[in-house]
Amino acid sequence: MEALLLELQLAMPQIILGVINGAFYALLSLGLAVIFGMLNVINFAHGAQFMMGAFVAWMLLAFAGIGYWPALILAPLIVGAFGVLMERLMIARLYQLDHLYGLLLTFGCALVIEGLFRNNFGSSGQRYAPPREFQALDVEIGDFFLPGYRVWVLVAATAICLATWLVIEKTRIGSYLRAATERPQLVQAFGINVPRMITLTYGFGVALAAFGGVMAAPIYQVSPQMGADLIIVVFAVVVIGGMGSILGSIITGFGLGLIEGLTKVFYPEASNTVIFVIMAIVLLIKPAGLFGTQK
Repeated sequence: MEALLLELQLAMPQIILGVINGAFYALLSLGLAVIFGMLNVINFAHGAQFMMGAFVAWMLLAFAGIGYWPALILAPLIVGAFGVLMERLMIARLYQLDHLYGLLLTFGCALVIEGLFRNNFGSSGQRYAPPREFQALDVEIGDFFLPGYRVWVLVAATAICLATWLVIEKTRIGSYLRAATERPQLVQAFGINVPRMITLTYGFGVALAAFGGVMAAPIYQVSPQMGADLIIVVFAVVVIGGMGSILGSIITGFGLGLIEGLTKVFYPEASNTVIFVIMAIVLLIKPAGLFGTQK
């Protein structure tokens, strides 16, 4: 019994870290699922937009003296506005074409964005300190220490994910969005501006990525590569949960983060590949994903 308790105590930091990583997976995959589910666009620029959120927060602090809390609102708005511009000028031209064209376009945009930030800020990364008030939330049990900021990240990401799901699935706005995806002409006949709704939906998905970037800034180094390091894993999360499934992305993101944390404890060699192994198994058994529907 004592050996089991000791093993659990040693495993707890990795499990908590896995759940916090899962919060980022859920938040990013949620934005991807919103964009694909509503617009049928595979947004490969999502990782770059996540990185932009972190950089905007850092630049607001470094050049304008604007701290974390205002940046948590301003950065998603700024990057979301960039997403709206990107959708109007480029992505809107591809809606009638195959998904592959959208994937190639957004992949190219991601490379351009990351290259611009790398040329201007370098690859070493910038430090962004969390607000001091989070120190009051620090948790210390024996040798286990959990910074209060990570508690906030877990709570905030969960709240945003649930709020987004409720808006899309349980409100009139969400029903208009779903209807505009399936029957745009019918929705347009009711006097709703469908192109504007689609544009704002893409901007909202991008703003979710930027919000995640702001929350990630004090945990990870703010660098041009931070989005590229996450995006492949996040795409795997979306595929496992089901492309376009909002609830599937949230549940799968947190669940896979926990599994990744447990794997680091019991079989560290597989921790970098366990999510992709799960993806392969899910695709063999249920190609539409755990929560997706076959079309």
